[in-house]
Amino acid sequence: MFRLTVLIIMTLGLAVPSHAALPEPTPTFFPPVERIVAIGDLHGDLDRTLDAFQMAGIIDQSHHWAAGKLVVVQTGDQLDRGDQEQALLEFLDRLQGEALAAGGRLHLLNGNHELMNGRLDLRYVTEGGFADFEDAVTLNELDSLLLAHEPGQRARVAAFRPGGPYAMLLAEHNTILMIGDNLFVHGGVLPSHLDYGLEKLNREIQWWLAGEGPAPEEIHTSKSPTWTRIYSNEPDEDSCLTLDEVLTRLGAARMIVGHTVQDEGIVAHCNNRVWCIDAGLSHYYGGPINALEIMGDEVRVMR
Repeated sequence: MFRLTVLIIMTLGLAVPSHAALPEPTPTFFPPVERIVAIGDLHGDLDRTLDAFQMAGIIDQSHHWAAGKLVVVQTGDQLDRGDQEQALLEFLDRLQGEALAAGGRLHLLNGNHELMNGRLDLRYVTEGGFADFEDAVTLNELDSLLLAHEPGQRARVAAFRPGGPYAMLLAEHNTILMIGDNLFVHGGVLPSHLDYGLEKLNREIQWWLAGEGPAPEEIHTSKSPTWTRIYSNEPDEDSCLTLDEVLTRLGAARMIVGHTVQDEGIVAHCNNRVWCIDAGLSHYYGGPINALEIMGDEVRVMR
């Protein structure tokens, strides 16, 4: 569906629609569900993503949704470090529709690498990642922003600049999500984010990606919800106390984060109150295929 929209834009020369034309923003808070499967960073690796989704029983051998009413959360970093990003984004977009049709749900979150691409911080894009989007956009040779970049980078810039077709796709995703008493985010939620407002953060990031406003300052710092490693990089007692404050204020049982590769695969810290699910599953990192299953109070690693 998304690919067809991009092709129509390319063929007819239509302007990319503003956020007013986007679907209603996805809610930040969802009621409890029977079963959740969460998967961490994918980094442009469709092949390993398919392996992980098949291992977890999310898709069948034909790569279509096979999980009925299951709810799946992918905690961001679909982009960078790999060469299959366009196909990966379009696979995930298609799967979202199939999940909804089956009564399930696939939630895709924005991580720091999605927001870096929106800011045109391209330092982690591979050569293949630049070439990958040359067939996805039509370039305006008089566009000053494109001309400020090397020729080989311009298609990528056109795709992911705020309001660009793939930035519009990312604008449909949340950055922070809560399902029942489970809090999902790429880096981590801090007390300051609660003070700012989780729904406000989600909405402002979506509007920025859609080209309709500035990015909130909170996403540009090392303490942003997509960048902080306070819970995922050997958290100390003070980090666990901060976690307890956030979870208590939200009435949450646990936080699930990606962002920091865990050498041994998925692990828990702070008395199992934070689960770190970036197993480094892409070929770039060479980590194991892991997913996290949550059924009520029962949490287990799927390998």
